[in-house]
Amino acid sequence: MSRILIVEDEDALRGDLIDYMHLQGFDAAGVGTAGELKKALEVQARPDVVILDITLPDGDGFHLAEMIRARLDCGIIMLTAHGDTESRVRGFDSGADIYLVKHSSLREITAAVHSLLRRLPQNQAHDGQTGTWVLDTVSWTLLSPDGSSVKLTATENSFIGALIENSGTPRSREELARILSRRQTQFDNRHLDAVVSRLRRKILDQTDIDPPIKSVYGVGYSFSAAGKIGSPQPGEARG
Repeated sequence: MSRILIVEDEDALRGDLIDYMHLQGFDAAGVGTAGELKKALEVQARPDVVILDITLPDGDGFHLAEMIRARLDCGIIMLTAHGDTESRVRGFDSGADIYLVKHSSLREITAAVHSLLRRLPQNQAHDGQTGTWVLDTVSWTLLSPDGSSVKLTATENSFIGALIENSGTPRSREELARILSRRQTQFDNRHLDAVVSRLRRKILDQTDIDPPIKSVYGVGYSFSAAGKIGSPQPGEARG
């Protein structure tokens, strides 16, 4: 289920958008200020799309778009009352993928979300790959939804297992470091990032699927796809 984060200070509009997105099958949440947005990005799983107002009581939407674009690989839709050419150009320059004015209907906004989701790299990479990833902790093997297998090191096996066990909820860097330190002393953030970088490359190279390991700003990492721990079931190839 795609996650939509709505940043809008008008309570009524924010509520309407959240309700309508839920009806369309999205996991939607909303915040009303720049401060709440920054906090949400620290404690919640990464959004797939951010719907962002330009004028907030404590922040500038253009600057927030630049911050989001620098830290996340999500889509950004600007929804604002400013329909002039200069604002549109500045919106795209700051990182917006789509620019809409506030008289747009809920159906039009939802259509823009669907269009943007189809264009995002992670969704293109997962076309036809909507099944479950399986981690075999005995053989240290990660099985992709299409049956491709990735042989893991002991550290990678522990890392993936920790993410899948958390059912999509982010694991903090500190918690992951403690888990991995059982196999290697003094496991710090630099070592953790190196493990993640190598593992992402390995998964992409051996499965041709965007790795379901996502950075959650200010927290740590999460497993963004359906995953389970156990031996492959009959009919599931090992690659």
